[in-house]
Amino acid sequence: MTRRASHLNEHEVGPVRIGVDVGGTNTDAALMDGTRVVASVKSPTTKDIASGVISSIRKVLQEARTEPSAIKTVMIGTTQFTNAFVERKRLSEVAVMRLALPATESLPPLTDWPQALVGAIGRHVYFIDGGYEFDGREIAPFNERQVRAAVRNIKELGIRAVAISSVFSPINSTMEERARDIVLQEIPEARVTLASDIGRIGLIERENAAVMNASLADLSAQVVGSFRDALKNLGINVPFYISQNDGTLMSADYVERYPVLTFASGPTNSMRGAAYLSGLKEAIVVDIGGTTSDVGVLSHGFPRESSVPVDIGGVRTNFRMPDILAVGLGGGSIVRANGTLTIGPDSVGYRLLEEALAFGGNTLTATDIAVAAGQAVIGDVARVKRMVSKDVVNAALDQIHRTAEEAIDRMKTSVEDVPVVLVGGGSILISRDLKGVSELHVPARSAEANAIGAAIAQVGGETDRVFRYAESGREAALASAMREAEEKAIAAGGDPAALKVVDVEELPMSYGPGDAVRVRAKVVSDLLQ
Repeated sequence: MTRRASHLNEHEVGPVRIGVDVGGTNTDAALMDGTRVVASVKSPTTKDIASGVISSIRKVLQEARTEPSAIKTVMIGTTQFTNAFVERKRLSEVAVMRLALPATESLPPLTDWPQALVGAIGRHVYFIDGGYEFDGREIAPFNERQVRAAVRNIKELGIRAVAISSVFSPINSTMEERARDIVLQEIPEARVTLASDIGRIGLIERENAAVMNASLADLSAQVVGSFRDALKNLGINVPFYISQNDGTLMSADYVERYPVLTFASGPTNSMRGAAYLSGLKEAIVVDIGGTTSDVGVLSHGFPRESSVPVDIGGVRTNFRMPDILAVGLGGGSIVRANGTLTIGPDSVGYRLLEEALAFGGNTLTATDIAVAAGQAVIGDVARVKRMVSKDVVNAALDQIHRTAEEAIDRMKTSVEDVPVVLVGGGSILISRDLKGVSELHVPARSAEANAIGAAIAQVGGETDRVFRYAESGREAALASAMREAEEKAIAAGGDPAALKVVDVEELPMSYGPGDAVRVRAKVVSDLLQ
């Protein structure tokens, strides 16, 4: 294995922009001039998120010696929406309208949801006639009378977040759209989420994603508003964008409508930053943070997407998510050497600077192991070497590298050795050759890869539909799917002149009439300046 400190040498002139990634422990910021990273910094994440963002941006501006007026765009990655849903905090009550009768009644919305989540958003469920077969035929006609009756009840309850789903609506979203129009006629201030706008084929998982999105409606307005206020406080009056979980960006207005698309955007930003800093498009990325190591696969420079439904906070969903393996190894992982040596999965997290031996604390952490082994010169090196025996250091290093090797092996799709890009503040933990790795790349500024990934992100659009090739023809169907993905990319703030198709997938549906094929298309574009 070859260990390479890779970096990009070319510098293309372009707009000056700032990328910010708000994590659970640190808020990172990077300032870029075209393709050159001018400066990058880390600051502690604050309880008041806006304060941490302001602090990080001020620091990176000072380091880069750049005035706020020079900034053209700001990109922000945040875990606020993921944390709120997982912790069941700050969620809105949601009314769920399903247009599917006489089908699906035996499996109502919110089935198998954790009771704590149902308690937070309420069980306000309305069954209505409607829906489609997979080939577009109606299950039952749209019933306006039933929809209006449901909306009247929702209005009486004072609920302002509504999720609307319909069977096979990704094929035909007309009924969902008609129901949305009626909701907005009766409740103009309502925040309505259509399942066809978020999830893929599969009613329950897609409906779950829509309900999750609707539950974050009020919080999304608050978070986006706090970011606006933070930038205004800094005198940065430019458009800003928020990272979504496929490695692309959403405009601020777009994220207010679809906050759920930010889920898992942190690891995604790190992977995009790793691709940019290393110059690799096909590789495995290991992002070692304070508590966990996130391992993912780069495909065409973007994170490989999960091909199976993803569980979030105990809820099964099928909207796009990166294929990420998280293991309990980070810089703050607690090392216990009494008897059998263990590392993590518990961590001192953001308290590392207080509790680790290197910083005067009394807890042996993975960072202390790296310091004792001479892999990092931080804190009180002499104190750590005095307190930790060589036997413990060697045993801990063996386990750290074995954990990384096993995680990489689980993400590989063949037995061949693969290139690996190592990023994150905890990358100091890896110092040896790793089995199964052909080249280990450690880019310059790898600790802030997440913020850099946010700064260089493009905007994207995706479609997932079923076509009948026997009726439309393959070429026409693919063109239609790509055109729809392009329209979504433009709606998210993309430049129509810079559209690029990065992925097209065709999945024949066995035993379906008329050569039914599920088509997924993904398009990216540069930001429209």
